[in-house]
Amino acid sequence: MATINSSMLWKHFEVLTLTKNMRLDSALEDVVVEELRSFLEWILQIGEGKSGAVINDKLCVEVPTDLLIYTSDNLVEDIINVVYPNIVVNFENPIFFQDKEILAPTVEIVEEINNYIVNLLPGEEKEYLSADVICGSDAYGDIDCSWITTEFLNQIRCSGLPNHSPKLKKGVPIILLRNIDPTNGLCNGTRPIVKDLGSNVIAAEVVSGSNIGDQVYIARMNLIPSDARIPFKFQRRQFLISLSLQ
Repeated sequence: MATINSSMLWKHFEVLTLTKNMRLDSALEDVVVEELRSFLEWILQIGEGKSGAVINDKLCVEVPTDLLIYTSDNLVEDIINVVYPNIVVNFENPIFFQDKEILAPTVEIVEEINNYIVNLLPGEEKEYLSADVICGSDAYGDIDCSWITTEFLNQIRCSGLPNHSPKLKKGVPIILLRNIDPTNGLCNGTRPIVKDLGSNVIAAEVVSGSNIGDQVYIARMNLIPSDARIPFKFQRRQFLISLSLQ
């Protein structure tokens, strides 16, 4: 009953339906448009259960060979070679990362891929440690805080929360996890490329959105995660960024 369509005002709303595929309109070449249209129709058919054949009560869909990654013993290396070919040679070119990204189902896999790529790249690695403290409201509440150590807080990982100890190098792409400065294009999801690693600030160049090419500076900020799975409130002071290779 808390949803908007349960409100007495819902009958006054006008429901708008999206009908135009903007991605197809943005494609410049007819060949690209047709390829995208075919792919999107195929994805839609899979989602509606209209593609594939039923085998042993399971719907089996044959994936086109051009979408497959042929694997070896190192699965992480295989997908990196396909999405980021010759990354060691091209990583200093910001355009190289603009239309590439690896999707991963869990935070652990995200970190595995990111760390693997960072280790591949040349240059000096720099690690940034966060400052984690439990919030005062919980320190004087019903929660026994004696078992909540700094080391325990450092280990907490969840979606939207920057890691306790990210490792960065010059030239790697990062992604902002919060709206930092929307006026200047520093919004949640913006992808900059690291240009310099200071002690308390990261210099970067924006490669996505409407502010491509802008030079920006990112500082540490305080963040209190709102994940319902965490039974207490704590604050993490860290750069609100994550590696954006995955």
